[in-house]
Amino acid sequence: MDFAPSAVADDYTKRMRAFLDESILPAEAEYDAWREARRGTPAEHDTPPVIETLKAEARERGLWNLFLPSESGLSNLEYAAVAEVTGWSPVIAPEAINCQAPDTGNMETLHLFGTAEQKQDWLAPLLAGEIRSAFAMTEPEVASSDATNITTSIRRDGDDYVINGRKWWISGAADPRCQIFIVMGKTDPGASTHRQQSMILVPRDTPGLTITRALPVFGYQDQHGHCELEFDDVRVPVSNLLGEEGGGFAIAQARLGPGRIHHCMRLIGMAERALDAMVRRATERIAFGKPLADQGVVQQQIAESRIEIEQARLLVLKTAYLIDEVGSRGAATEIAAIKVICPRMACAVIDRAIQVHGGGGVSDDFPLAYAYAWARALRLADGPDEVHLRSVARVEIKSRA
Repeated sequence: MDFAPSAVADDYTKRMRAFLDESILPAEAEYDAWREARRGTPAEHDTPPVIETLKAEARERGLWNLFLPSESGLSNLEYAAVAEVTGWSPVIAPEAINCQAPDTGNMETLHLFGTAEQKQDWLAPLLAGEIRSAFAMTEPEVASSDATNITTSIRRDGDDYVINGRKWWISGAADPRCQIFIVMGKTDPGASTHRQQSMILVPRDTPGLTITRALPVFGYQDQHGHCELEFDDVRVPVSNLLGEEGGGFAIAQARLGPGRIHHCMRLIGMAERALDAMVRRATERIAFGKPLADQGVVQQQIAESRIEIEQARLLVLKTAYLIDEVGSRGAATEIAAIKVICPRMACAVIDRAIQVHGGGGVSDDFPLAYAYAWARALRLADGPDEVHLRSVARVEIKSRA
């Protein structure tokens, strides 16, 4: 395996880093101030204008839709380094280049399984950055880490499907730009376990769809929101079915492979920024007559952080390489593994950075507290650690049976 960046990947990564340093990081203060002025108001989930400014600049720089090979020509391995750079500013940078979750996964799903009409109606405006989207699978009343548990009903009625159920932790739903939901539910509860589910497209303005509330994450309300939804006799045409009836579980699995590369590389970028902040703080602050960086315990924290970042990065790059070579199914064990180690690694590195920053580390004067909340939540998003550990263990045990 050769992880040396190609000339194309190296060029994109350097240009992304320049965009980050010259425009995105300087825009964070403006973004935060705009949102702070609207917290607790009906405008809390509106889009700060600086985002559209950055999106226009990204297009001019040729940094747009880089996550999708059919659009950018980049492989998963080549895009991975770009995704890491965006992790330095995980709220702003991915959206600035139209590579933000959950839209990336939804665009990949529409690209793979959508009809020509569905692509025209929803994929095209998503690729253009004109709208946003959400993926609605998780439910409040069942353990949704097992997707076969979902209870939302999708019932055929003539030329329509009628949807009833509740969803929660639906990322992106609070944003007024979120115009389309990919909803997973059961079309045939009597079918075999993995053929009961289907996916269907539900426009935001469909009667019967209610966005009940936006859920905070460790007290933070993200701009795009993580919402609870209610579907009360929501009626959509049969043409809104994504793929085939009974294909929902397979679509869900196909959707997650490349997206986990994106998440994990962004986590590595978050950890790199935290380590950078840790080293800067340690060299600037004096305690007991010398810089913190001269204290052995702080040196250990710095060294452990560098080692853990490098370990995680290598496994993610291997995984990206395998997805390119053999597909997500062939890289399933590695995909599960990185989904465990990267959030854990990022939490550990960010936690050390918080410790070196003292009280400032848990305040909003530095980006560390929010970064920790983000990283910790990713131990649950796209399946909790325990599900992925189970997958890795089962393969390991089976290989020795």
